[in-house]
Amino acid sequence: MVEYILGLLDAGGPVVYVLGVLSLISLSIIVVKLIKFNGVLSGRKRIEAALGQVQARQNEMALQGLKTRSPSERVLAYAIAGAQNRIPQNVLDAEVERRGNAEIEILNRGIRMLEVIALVSPLLGLLGTVLGMIQSFQELEMAEGAANASVLAGGIWQALLTTAVGLVVAIPAAIGASLFSATVERAAHLIETSVGRLNLIVNAPQSR
Repeated sequence: MVEYILGLLDAGGPVVYVLGVLSLISLSIIVVKLIKFNGVLSGRKRIEAALGQVQARQNEMALQGLKTRSPSERVLAYAIAGAQNRIPQNVLDAEVERRGNAEIEILNRGIRMLEVIALVSPLLGLLGTVLGMIQSFQELEMAEGAANASVLAGGIWQALLTTAVGLVVAIPAAIGASLFSATVERAAHLIETSVGRLNLIVNAPQSR
């Protein structure tokens, strides 16, 4: 298997080597993101329980029930603690927004690189194909039309190989970038919803 892969690299030329490097980068990012995204959308039940406890004026129990595994729980825990410590609402809102943005920024790291790889890889594959076809027709011209058909077929096969490799590299990167971006959007929505519901509970008029 290793010899076969090395043979493809040699046949495809420098473009395939570049695509191989991009593939390693892409797979590394995907693996790292899968590990870091584990539990990002978890804790919905704990959030519901915490909001119910805040409504019952049991802030300490709410804080104890929240874990720091997911971004929404971390931001909500800070917001509950800030409200409990009577931090001015405008100051608390600004800090909660900053922390929420920081959490989303961390989640977004690496996704842009996947998008770039998904965009560039097919173009590199096409470039390799064009260069390979140019080389094949140059050999045909040098042979004055007497080139062996098998030689031309081999050259064309090598040229098309770069396009196939480019697509193989691009497809996982595009899928990963799309899925990770959707997860980030859901995490951001969960943060906004949790904090918004908390503000409604905290700022609700007290019944006499």
